[in-house]
Amino acid sequence: MIHRDTYRLSELTDRALRLLSRAPGGKRVLIGIAGAPGAGKTTLARALAAALAAAGIEVAHLPMDGFHLADAALDQLGLRDRKGAPETFDPWGYAALLSRIVAGEAVWAPSFERDLEQPLAQSIRVPSTARIVISEGNYLLLPAPEWQAAASCFDEIWFCQIDDDIRRERLISRHVRFGKTPDQAREWVDRLDEGNARIVSATAPAADLLIGHAG
Repeated sequence: MIHRDTYRLSELTDRALRLLSRAPGGKRVLIGIAGAPGAGKTTLARALAAALAAAGIEVAHLPMDGFHLADAALDQLGLRDRKGAPETFDPWGYAALLSRIVAGEAVWAPSFERDLEQPLAQSIRVPSTARIVISEGNYLLLPAPEWQAAASCFDEIWFCQIDDDIRRERLISRHVRFGKTPDQAREWVDRLDEGNARIVSATAPAADLLIGHAG
């Protein structure tokens, strides 16, 4: 793992392009971005995708959040109040889709609709011509077999970090923006998100690159 206090988007773009240049036989490159809830993974993934597209590379962005279990499934499992924890995702399904992407297939992938707080089936297109695929999520580096199956599909996994106080305030603001009261948002963050954050933070040493905030 390479430790950095900060990163520049241009440096990360260059790193992704180097991975692509070294890929054998025109193979796709898959980059994962892990990190605790509110660490800025999606912002980074979108910025990296835009920078690669500006460099003339066809790129696809595939968030792991599309593999949230729907509320109907969580109700069946008795996990509705744990929504967002590792056991409320479908990591084997995620790994299966990533395997198809590694094989060069064109796929349709699910997204997560935050206004509905539900996954949205087959709403992201990953064309066969995409040369770099970026996927971000909290749990890409968990040591459990189902998450390791997904992790094995990536060429590199980067870990995104930010000051915990800033990250927590971001989470509270996000929950309020999508319908919770401030008190409900704080309760949810304290009860669930921060526990998940501790689980995720413990996986940072397994990353290929540890990065801070954009510069």
